[in-house]
Amino acid sequence: MLALSRRTNESIIIGNEIEITILEVKGDQVKIGISAPKSVPIYRKEIYLQIEQSNKEAAEATVTDDVLKKLFQ
Repeated sequence: MLALSRRTNESIIIGNEIEITILEVKGDQVKIGISAPKSVPIYRKEIYLQIEQSNKEAAEATVTDDVLKKLFQ
């Protein structure tokens, strides 16, 4: 992991297309802004993990449905 120090209104660049800017610091909270192409999905980690879990469950359900269909053919 790369750790960087930035002040309000300072940015970092990831690749050629993603810019992360520190907008505000209040106590233990940091507000950031992210500029990225619309084709780059951006999620909070807890939301990303929920999406990932849902995708796994859907994939498992699809496999089960396919197996059941083959059994009854």
